[in-house]
Amino acid sequence: MSKELAQKYNHKQVEEGKYRNWVEKGYFTAGDTNKTPYSIVIPPPNVTGKLHLGHAWDNTLQDIAGRYQRLLGKDVLYLPGMDHAGIATQAKVDERLREQGISRYDLGREGFLDQAWDWKEEYAGHIREQWEKLGISVDYSRERFTLDEGLNKAVNKVFVDLYNEGLIYRGYRIINWDVQAQTALSNIEVDHIEVEGAFYTFEYTVEEDGTKLAVATTRPETMFGDVCIVVHPDDERYQHLIGKHAINPANNESLPIIADSYIDIEFGTGVMKCTPAHDPNDYEIGKRHNLEMPICMNPDGTMNALAHQFEGMDRFDARKALVEYIKEQGKLISIEKHVHSVGHSERTGVIVEPYLSEQWFVKMKPLADEVLEQQKTDDPIKFYPERFNHTFTQWLENIEDWTISRQLWWGHRIPAWFHKETGETYVGLEAPQDIENWNQDEDVLDTWFSSALWPFSTLGWPENTADLERYYPTDLMVTGYDIIFFWVARMAFQGRHFTKKNPFKHVLMHGLIRDEQGRKMSKSLGNGVDPMDVIEKYGVDSLRFFLTTNSSPGQDMRYIEEKVEASWNFINKIWNASRFVKMHVGDTYYDINKAKLNQVDRYILNQFNETLVEITGNMNKYEYSLVGNTITRFAWDDFCSWYLELSKTGLQSSDEEVVYATKATLAFVLKQITIMLHPFMPFVTEEIYATLPGAGDTIMYEAWPHELEINQEGLKDVAFMIDAISKVREARVSYDVKPSKPLSAALKDSTGSNYPLTDVLASMFESMARVSLNTLEGDTLSLPIGGGSLLLLESELVDKEALIEKLNKEKIRLEGEIKRGESMLANEKFTSKAPEAKVNEERQKLEEYKRQLSVVVEQLQ
Repeated sequence: MSKELAQKYNHKQVEEGKYRNWVEKGYFTAGDTNKTPYSIVIPPPNVTGKLHLGHAWDNTLQDIAGRYQRLLGKDVLYLPGMDHAGIATQAKVDERLREQGISRYDLGREGFLDQAWDWKEEYAGHIREQWEKLGISVDYSRERFTLDEGLNKAVNKVFVDLYNEGLIYRGYRIINWDVQAQTALSNIEVDHIEVEGAFYTFEYTVEEDGTKLAVATTRPETMFGDVCIVVHPDDERYQHLIGKHAINPANNESLPIIADSYIDIEFGTGVMKCTPAHDPNDYEIGKRHNLEMPICMNPDGTMNALAHQFEGMDRFDARKALVEYIKEQGKLISIEKHVHSVGHSERTGVIVEPYLSEQWFVKMKPLADEVLEQQKTDDPIKFYPERFNHTFTQWLENIEDWTISRQLWWGHRIPAWFHKETGETYVGLEAPQDIENWNQDEDVLDTWFSSALWPFSTLGWPENTADLERYYPTDLMVTGYDIIFFWVARMAFQGRHFTKKNPFKHVLMHGLIRDEQGRKMSKSLGNGVDPMDVIEKYGVDSLRFFLTTNSSPGQDMRYIEEKVEASWNFINKIWNASRFVKMHVGDTYYDINKAKLNQVDRYILNQFNETLVEITGNMNKYEYSLVGNTITRFAWDDFCSWYLELSKTGLQSSDEEVVYATKATLAFVLKQITIMLHPFMPFVTEEIYATLPGAGDTIMYEAWPHELEINQEGLKDVAFMIDAISKVREARVSYDVKPSKPLSAALKDSTGSNYPLTDVLASMFESMARVSLNTLEGDTLSLPIGGGSLLLLESELVDKEALIEKLNKEKIRLEGEIKRGESMLANEKFTSKAPEAKVNEERQKLEEYKRQLSVVVEQLQ
């Protein structure tokens, strides 16, 4: 005996215990070698906190694809894992330690790493709980972590191989420096934000002839690292000064005046100060002219000894103090407000400092070129939407070398050692044999270095494992467009270089979730939404359906609670329809016998065929929003609103074969709706499926629906009848006619002849529309229908008694308003003391009430 559905849909009861049951029974475990493999690896969430709505969206899109492929009969591997998130996690652990009154330096490297691993275990548990809440069908037997032993082996091999190929090098360059985390950042870890700063223009005096030069800067605190003044070699204003010297007003040091074509003659005064250790453009000038590159700032953003009396001051405090000092010397020409784009650390939010530093870099162009060449072949990575391929290739074409070293403790330690005496560098998978003579590099690798290997390292690479052989390349990567550079491009070039294959076949891009007003969700705005709160209120199926059917691929989405509620209402509609079917079908399995189907049965099955074709096509293109519209239209309108009502005629038939056919159709269509909805709503569909006659252990073992061959004869008559019923109902609303009032009607074809409905359809039309099909005498209202028209008697559309009653009520209301208005305006206290605008407003209201009353009286007459 199949399961019964509760009288009311309760998402908490429906979801209770299902996920644990699925996991325990191994429904998510991949490995059936009799099936075609299909694989997805989860974009690993950072072990720094809770999952947010963006994660819920991302994971649900992956899960829909995975569940759909299972229904297509594939062996699906949906591989879970988490990212160690170097800077972010270290910052969180540092913060926790500060709350305890200690720092990581008190613990030492190993002690700190113990704390970080404890943090990881704690937050990994939270993330798994949230995966369970979201219902994502991941194979926990293959879960990975970006710092686990296998991943470390892969990371070290990649580093060593790239180094030996000359694609990893160590050198000095201007990098982005996070003064709070005290680590280097790559360019794409920097957010550029418009801020109001200032142009400070100072007076420099030429030593040799006393010429005054006006030199502007936005960062006066870096003047202590200046090594020269630069002008354009063709600038006639300054050619005579080249080779002379100017006095730096910050420290009174003599700076040579040099020429370089980098200078823009038209910009500002055409004179620039050069600080090679604190500006990337100045750095290039410094290299060309073999200049010194003194650093005037400490790694924590305070000034060093080069700043003289400002040593130890924060860089921005030093800026203010230095400007005041120069002003006192009479060398400040002007301060102009200036809005410009300033780099901020994506992790800590502090303003990034351009900083000369020795770091490890990946030489990117050869790696990027491999991917670009592959994209031109007939086997490229396919992007959905396709426009993101342009974004992807454009970035690779303009790629810069990647700073991969980070001054952190939490991460993959760089497999490089420096000889204590000779300074020789050794890079290898194993430490040098005479390890006592070597020091390992203190730095770790950028988090994205290990994440870039995720599609193949998680499957066991560099070992040639069975999983790697079977599930790689992966079929789908789902991610937000905001990390196409951070992650997608890096996975692409590492996968291409080390496996000679694309790491994934398709990339589905989604946007960002914004609030109802279109603003980005943030702590500062307080407009964030916790997906767990939404699940508590509406259930995970409602959240999943909302998240995946309210935005086209690659587009941002607005979180609107009313739409989540609408998803809940849709589920409730399906629930009630399922109870109706269960009530009539019971536990008996009815097989579809096409020969016994009536017109209405064949009509709904034909509608199902059309729906299935549309849905399958859009599922294959990841157009889940279109799928949502189509399945809602079919399930809500065609099945629930029409077929369930029309089926009552078949269910009440005296012909047992007709009754059988109707029950078979009801059960069949409900089952197909349930299967098509399953990838979006796994919990409620599992619950409904269990109540269907002949249900198996789980809906996940069902097959994706297939079309039925349906006899098309007479189907357009059913569509015509349904359209006619809708038109009658619309007319009742337009003319304010009660649903219970019988009307006379006629149906005409396109030639004006009576439409030849069968007796069964004519009876259904009369019953559901509350009409009698007659020859109409008198004036008629003609309403167009596909293939014909509906005629109704005008005299019957006006319910005179109801209209008179309604008009009399309106007449009494208006007379009351007029009496109130006249009384108010006759009151001298009101007219003399109230504001003139208020008095005029009341006069206008009175005139309008009188006008409306005259219309009502005329209608009554």
